[in-house]
Amino acid sequence: MALRSLLFVPGDSERKIASAARHGADALILDLEDSVSPARKATARHMVAEYLADPARDRSLRCLVRINAIQTGLAWDDLDAVLAARPDGVVLPKGDPDLFRELDQRLQPLESRLGLAVGALPVWVLATETPRGVFTVGQFSGVSARLRGLSWGNEDLAAEIGAVNRGPDGQFGEMFRMARWLCVLGAAAAGVDAIDGPCMEFQDMAAFARECQEARSAGFVGKLAIHPAQVPLINSTFTPSAEEVAWARRVVAAFAAEPELGVIGLDGKVVDRPHLRLAERLLARL
Repeated sequence: MALRSLLFVPGDSERKIASAARHGADALILDLEDSVSPARKATARHMVAEYLADPARDRSLRCLVRINAIQTGLAWDDLDAVLAARPDGVVLPKGDPDLFRELDQRLQPLESRLGLAVGALPVWVLATETPRGVFTVGQFSGVSARLRGLSWGNEDLAAEIGAVNRGPDGQFGEMFRMARWLCVLGAAAAGVDAIDGPCMEFQDMAAFARECQEARSAGFVGKLAIHPAQVPLINSTFTPSAEEVAWARRVVAAFAAEPELGVIGLDGKVVDRPHLRLAERLLARL
């Protein structure tokens, strides 16, 4: 099942880590990067590893760790500190295909040392947080079977290029919309999940709902959350409705009954093979 909601949790906040599991997210992203000051990186590593290793932790809730960007020189210390506690995955910030390969090569001996199968640890990449990331987001196809999803980042990209990411109306500027849509296409080309980036607004729920719906309509299957209040809306938006599921099942059943046909009439409309693929993708998310 695709992850709908991925909630960021500062890795150095004992209170927020302790309460994070109660908010209904499909996954937590225990953060060692942006939400942790340089002076508290070591503290955050220790706290995240301690939480992951806690035998009382709910193992049904997936816990990912966002490491620091490889470019900072801190990422390998992050991995050394937390991998033995067995996170459910790693989030690579400011990533591109070359940096992902570097991470993949670094993970392989660590997995072997821990008795894990090589390639067992999944990775999600924040793939448009740098200009290079935008230009290379379509090049993740075939890099590694451990790749599970691509997301995009507008705040980091804005900082990298000295731009304002949203206009006065709260909508993304054209350059940032381009990065967003390229992320969807790059994920589709790589055969992995497209996860919409975070929205820093957590009080205007009407605007946030519109952003979630736009993302889902564009092909994203989930969204990053920076505040627990965003989680319920993300979950409801990215959960296929009963009507959508019923339609998808009818399409699949119709083509199963007439496998030699390329076009079928259903509910007064023409349905063809692309509709079958769409129906299969929707059902795969359940």
